[in-house]
Amino acid sequence: MVTDEFAHRPTNQSPPLEGVSTVESDRALRDAVQAYAGDRAAGVLASLSDLGELAGSAEAREHGMAANANPPRLRPVDRFGNRVDEVDFHPSYHWLMDRSVRAGLHAAPWVSDEPLPHLRRAAGYVAWAHVEPGHGCPMTMTYAAVPALRADPALAATWTPRLTAGTYDPALGDPEVKGSALAGMGMTEKQGGSDVRSNVTRATPSGEHYLLRGHKWFTSAPMNDVFLVLAQAPGGLTCFLLPRVLPGGERNRVTLVRLKDKLGNRSNASSELELHDAVGWRLGDEGAGVRTIIEMVAATRLDCVLGSASLMRRGVAEATWHAAHRSAFGRALVDQPAMTAVLADLAVESEAATMLALRLAAAVEHADDPAEAALRRIALPAAKFWVCKRTPTHVAEALEVLGGNGYVEESGMPLLFRESPLNSIWEGSGNVNALDLLRALMRTPESLDAWRDEVDAAGDERLLAPTDEVLKAIAGLGDPDAAAQQARWLASRVAVLLQASLLVRHSDPAVADAFVATRVTGEPTGVLGMLPATTDVRAVVERASVTG
Repeated sequence: MVTDEFAHRPTNQSPPLEGVSTVESDRALRDAVQAYAGDRAAGVLASLSDLGELAGSAEAREHGMAANANPPRLRPVDRFGNRVDEVDFHPSYHWLMDRSVRAGLHAAPWVSDEPLPHLRRAAGYVAWAHVEPGHGCPMTMTYAAVPALRADPALAATWTPRLTAGTYDPALGDPEVKGSALAGMGMTEKQGGSDVRSNVTRATPSGEHYLLRGHKWFTSAPMNDVFLVLAQAPGGLTCFLLPRVLPGGERNRVTLVRLKDKLGNRSNASSELELHDAVGWRLGDEGAGVRTIIEMVAATRLDCVLGSASLMRRGVAEATWHAAHRSAFGRALVDQPAMTAVLADLAVESEAATMLALRLAAAVEHADDPAEAALRRIALPAAKFWVCKRTPTHVAEALEVLGGNGYVEESGMPLLFRESPLNSIWEGSGNVNALDLLRALMRTPESLDAWRDEVDAAGDERLLAPTDEVLKAIAGLGDPDAAAQQARWLASRVAVLLQASLLVRHSDPAVADAFVATRVTGEPTGVLGMLPATTDVRAVVERASVTG
C-alpha cells in the first residue's frame, strides 16, 4: 500500500547544483586561460579561486534569485515632495554588486599591476556573471568607461581612481568625497536607437562645461555616479561626462522619467532620462563623439561575448548535472544516447564561445601590438554577432534537458532564458555588428590578414577550403546593398572559423572534431544534438560535466 509519506517523498530528482566552484569545474575555461596565459595561467586561476567558490555557492544562487524576484523601484520624490530621482534596489542586488567590485570585475584591470589583469577579469566574468546577469551591466560600463576617458587627461586623472577603486558605495554623493564610483552610458534616444547621429539632445557651452538639454531612451543603472553621453554641440555630435552629483554635493539636473519593464535583466534598472540643462564636461573634441566613445563600445561588446559565454556555461552545467542525477527508462539520462548527443553538442558550443571570448580578452592585454589590435577589430564584431546569436538557442536546449523542471522559476533556467537575447541587442544588434565587420574589412584591411593568420595557425587542412570561400566572398563584394546582404553570413563564418582554429589548437580533440564536423565542413542544421556518429560524445560530456 502506498502511504502518504511515500507519495510526498521526492524521488528521482536532481539535487541543487551548489557547492561546486565555477572555476575548478569548468575545464573549457581553465584550458582557455592556460592557452592565453601560458606559464602565468596557474597564478591567474589561483587568483580566481575564491570567486569560483562563491559563485557556486547556495548563498550566491539565493541572492541571484532574490535580486530578480524583487526588481528595482523608482522613487522620484521624497515624502515631502522634493525631487530625488533615486532607484531603490533589493539588498541582494547590493550584495552581488559588492562582491563583483571586490573581485575586480569592474575597472580594476586598468590600474592593476598583476599579470594579465584583463584576461583574469574575463575569466572571472565568465565564472561569475551567470549567478545573476543583471548586475553585470554596471560592471561592464564602468570597465568600458576608463579607456574612453583617456580622450581628456584631466578628466581621466580625476575619475579613473574613483572608477577603479575596490569598494562599492551605492549612495549618491559628492564625487570629491566618495572614495569610489561606477559609470554608465547614455547614447540612444527614442527617435534613433543605434543611429546616434540622429540624436537631438543639445549641449550649450557654459564656461568650463556645457549645459545638456534633451532625453535618453535607454540608460541602464541610473544610480551610477557618472555617465558618458552623446549630445549635439555647436561643432556636432560630441561625448560628454555627466555626473549624477556635481562637485560640492548638488544634484545634477537629471530627471528619471520611468524604469523600463523588461523581458529580462530585471534586477538591473534601465531608465529613461530627461536632462534639464544638466552640467556636463566635454570629453574629446566637438564633433568627435562617436570616435571618442568607440573604445567604450568595444569594451562593452567584449563583455557581451563574455556574458553570453557565461550563460552558455551555466546552461551546460545545469543540464549535465541534472542528466547525471535523473533516470528515465531504466538508466540515467546522461547515459541515454540521444541525450548524450544533446549534452555533448551543448558542451561543444559552450567551449567554442569561451575560447573565443577569452582570446579577445587576450588581445586587449596586447592592445599595443598592431596584429592583436587588427585581430580584435575584425573578431570582436564577428564574435558579438555570432556568440550572442547562438545563446538563446543554446539556453533553450539546456532548459529542455531539465524538462518541466527547467520551465519552473525555482530551477533558475527561466532567468537564463529571459537573459539570453539581451547581449545580441545591447551595444548594437546583430545587423549593426555584421555591418561593422564590413567596415573593418573596408577601412582596416590588415584586420583580414590578422584573422587569416589566426585561422591558419591551426595548420588544419579541414579549414582551408572554408577559409578560401570566405576570402573569395570578401574579394567579390559588390555595391553596398549587395555587401550588406552578405554581412551576416560573413560575420558568422569569420567567427566560426576562428573558433575552430582555437579549438583545434587548445581544446580536447573530441571537442574540436565535433565542432569542425558540424559548424565548418558539415551542413548546418540549426538544431543541437545532431553530431556525427563518429563523435566521442561521452568524452565530450565528461569533460563538460560538473562533479561534486
